Amino acid sequence: MATLHQFTYGFVTLALSYGLSVLGSFMGLVAAARAQAAMEHRVRWLVLASWAIGGTGIWVMHFMAMIGFSVVGSEVRYDIATTVASWLIAVVMVGIGLFIVGYGRPSVAKVLLGGPLAGLGVAAMHYTGMGAMRVGGDVHYDQTLVIVSVAIAVIAATAALAFTVLVRKPRTVMISALIMGIAVSGMHYTGMYALRIHLATQAPGVSGVQPIVFLLPIMVFVILVLMALCYALLVHPVTSDSEIAAQMRARLTRRPAGDGPGYPPHL
Repeated sequence: MATLHQFTYGFVTLALSYGLSVLGSFMGLVAAARAQAAMEHRVRWLVLASWAIGGTGIWVMHFMAMIGFSVVGSEVRYDIATTVASWLIAVVMVGIGLFIVGYGRPSVAKVLLGGPLAGLGVAAMHYTGMGAMRVGGDVHYDQTLVIVSVAIAVIAATAALAFTVLVRKPRTVMISALIMGIAVSGMHYTGMYALRIHLATQAPGVSGVQPIVFLLPIMVFVILVLMALCYALLVHPVTSDSEIAAQMRARLTRRPAGDGPGYPPHL
């Protein structure tokens, strides 16, 4: 069985992947909080939250960590099409969970439905991303650790969606993002320690792109998400806590935030 290194460049990739996961989670929680309070444009906020949490908090974290992964005795390459598919899975599945929880009246039942769906999507993203990996040998997994990693993903995603409903204040958002970063990283490295690679006797040529190639797209992707969030916040400035509370009450009662009667808000 081949020797695997998770931190080929030291713990810099761990620090960067965790930091990017926290950043993506923070941006996603901010957008999700605005979606909860918004009387309109809720879909846009939820799409942005899906992009931030699924794309940056989870997918970017995964491939930043994979830059530090190496196999003794074999090159490591990645298939681009499968890698893109893993990104789509992360964004779409987290988006489904966010829309279940954040669209309409929030409830515990919605969190318990959307959370596991998003968590299974996170696990599917991870193992699809690993399916994009090309090495000179056969890839296997320890089934027990795979099950543990999926359980961590489900719990982490359910907690993340609960945070999107409960979290409002900046300090609480930051604490929640730090916790989410730990959960996502824990899922990733549990899945990585489930990995077993048996090298071929005669190592075949390995096709695909080197993992370091992902560094520039990752940085561009994170910058784009950050710019999109900043633009959205500038166009729709954050209101005061009392205004947010009034909007939330109005949305839950299906009436506008004013004193008089009115029509239900557009969804």
